[in-house]
Order: sequence, then structure tokens, then C-alpha cells
Amino acid sequence: MNVHTVTVALGQRSYPVWVGPGLLADHARWRAMLRGRHVLVVSNTTVAPLYLPRVSAGLDGMHWSSHVLDDGEAHKTLANVDGVLGALATLGATRDACVLALGGGVVGDLAGFSAACWMRGIDFVQMPTTLLAMVDASVGGKTGVNLPAGKNLVGAFHQPRAVVADIGTLESLPEREYRAGLAEVVKAACIGDRAFFTWLEDHVDAIVARDRHALLEMISRAIRFKADVVQRDEAEHGVRALLNFGHTFAHALEAISGYRLLLHGEAVAIGMVLAAHLSEHLGMSAPVARHRLARLLQKFSLPVTMPPGVEPMALLELMRLDKKNTADALRMILWRGIGRVEIVDTVGEAVVLGTLEHAGQQVGGN
Repeated sequence: MNVHTVTVALGQRSYPVWVGPGLLADHARWRAMLRGRHVLVVSNTTVAPLYLPRVSAGLDGMHWSSHVLDDGEAHKTLANVDGVLGALATLGATRDACVLALGGGVVGDLAGFSAACWMRGIDFVQMPTTLLAMVDASVGGKTGVNLPAGKNLVGAFHQPRAVVADIGTLESLPEREYRAGLAEVVKAACIGDRAFFTWLEDHVDAIVARDRHALLEMISRAIRFKADVVQRDEAEHGVRALLNFGHTFAHALEAISGYRLLLHGEAVAIGMVLAAHLSEHLGMSAPVARHRLARLLQKFSLPVTMPPGVEPMALLELMRLDKKNTADALRMILWRGIGRVEIVDTVGEAVVLGTLEHAGQQVGGN
């Protein structure tokens, strides 16, 4: 099976995204991206036993060490950034050192932010091992950590030197994690690729079965879409904000449960349906589009309704902290149907609260 290469073209800082099987063991490919002799591999307690030996075999002759985090969104904290920076200090990492982020989105975000902070910025290479990280978190240079007040409130734009997306790692991914990653794939199609949305509908069975040919096509298409957006707006001053479709609701849903009830992709699935519902309340879209979205998400066994017990006002209060907002209004990513997403700068809190109260447990229903 061929390796697909997607280039994120950012002038002199352009970098490759490699997608295919066996890439972690393709040492010659990714080792060529390491410029110095110091390497810190950051991973977690789930991924490290599975794939750290495969990566470390390619570091012969380097001065390297590993730093293993506990697994889960709740550990994406400043305290763990301090741990990574301490590991870099112990390693004696110089300005030409590199951090290898081996894991899912939490590892990639935290390791990338740590790399951005060490000596005002050193190289890092993303080695995503989850579907969600492959199609979203590993591409585009967003790094950061959470605070109790909200998700990703501390961070930096710091582009990786390369992304090594070994689809073979998806074979060991738990079913729930795999399906959660599909939400970000659906999101890419919702934003600006109606043909891709139809392709997903037509290939549900192969996708659910993790057919390698379907995975390679699906992941490559999602990455190409994101790369195109990032190339046009690296620091999210305009069009890149569209990639946050569903995320204002999603981040609040994650925070309200202390990042322990919903996986990120599950929250995004609910958030997209809520955003579609809000779009209807504002007269931007028709229910048929929301129903089509909800049906596809449900075929991937993703939730489309808010968890029981979530108070709309408490959710709204968390949404006020979203980074896209201005001082006096909620800035929402809404749609006019599949493939037609746009930024709405001034959304009244009353209509958002009304949407949450009306939607309740029925946001995905007829």
C-alpha cells in the first residue's frame, strides 16, 4: 500500500504529512527530519508500551530519553508541561533538539506546546496514534493545555517539522476512541466538502470495519482539507476559525464534566448537531440538513444529544470563555447546510440559551 504525502505549504516552514501503514518503523523517512542529537519522546501510559520500542529503534546513536504521561484529557495541564520541560532539562536539550509526540491529541498538544516553550521554540514531530489526532490535532500547529476554566486556554501556534501518521496504529485503538475520531472527519466534510460527506455515507461499513484502503482515502482527504485551510490562515484570523464548527458547544460540554464524561470527538458530534440546531433557530438552515448529519453520526455510534443533567445556563457560562468570542458577543461557527459553514460574529446569548433549552435531549431527532 502506498504512502500518501500531504504538504502543508507555509513558505519556508512547510512540512510533510505522511499517511500510510508501517511509518513508525520507517526510520529513514522520519529520522531525516531530526536536526540535532537530542530527542525527547513524549508518550502516554497506553501508547508507550505498544509503540515506543518501534520508535526508539530508530534513535540509535542519538542522545534521547522518553517522558510518559498518564492517559486522558484530564492530564493536559500546565503541571505536565512542567514535567516535559524538566525532562528536556535533564536531557540537556539544546536549540536543535527535537520532541517526538507519540500518542493522541493530548500528547501532541502538550508536547508541541512544551517544544514551543523550550528555549523559545524547538522542533517537534507529530506521531499521532489515534484517528482524531491524525485528521485534526496533529496538523496545523495548534498546541496547548487546559485550565479548570476551559479547554486550550493556554497555548501557542507552533508548527511541527513533520507528521508521521501510521494507520497501522489504528488497529490497536479502542472502538470508542476510533469512533470518536470519526467526528472530526465528518466535521471536515460538513465545513466545505459535500462530495466527501456523500463519500462517507457511501462507505460507512468499510470505515466502521477499519478497512485499510478506506482509512487511507478517508484520512488523506480530511488532512488535505485541513492543510488547505491552514495554508490560507495559519494563525486563525479568519477562515481557519471554520474548523471549529461544533467546538464552542463541544469544549463547554467537555469542561462541564471535568473532561471525564465525553471524549473530545463525542463532544464535537453533539456540538455539531447543536450548531445545526442553532442555525435553524437563526433561519440559516433547514432541519433536513441536521437530520442527515445526525444520521451519519449515529451510524458511527456517536452521540447526538446532550448528556442527562447538563444545565443550559451552566453550559452557556462556559461558552463565554471560548477563544473565538469577542468582549461583547458570542462568535459562533454555524452553517447553511452541508458544506456551507460560516462565521457569525454576533450571536445573542438569549438565542443560544433558547436553543439549548429547546434542544434538550432531542437535538438529533426528527
